[in-house]
Amino acid sequence: MDLGNLFNNIPDASIEEKVEQLMCNEAVRIERIVSKGQISPEGFWYDQEEEEFVLLLKGGAKLQFEGEEQERLLSEGDCLVIPAHCRHRVSWTSSETEAIWLAIFVRS
Repeated sequence: MDLGNLFNNIPDASIEEKVEQLMCNEAVRIERIVSKGQISPEGFWYDQEEEEFVLLLKGGAKLQFEGEEQERLLSEGDCLVIPAHCRHRVSWTSSETEAIWLAIFVRS
């Protein structure tokens, strides 16, 4: 077992978002995602097979869910569960500081 720290060795995400898989098996995938101003492409919606628990560890972000008029602002420490096939997109991430996410995907 290796001891890690999610705030160590933060990759440079100034050009593109960085996704690091921390653990994966047949039931669960855990990722650290680092964004710095990146958003989902216009018209793109995530429509995932897995349920997703997402925790914003650092920075800020906004998520937009299909069928909802208001975007959801996430601040440090905010988390939510996104059900499978709940269409969503990232509409804003902080650009002055990294947005560091912990995402846990659960297959049913």
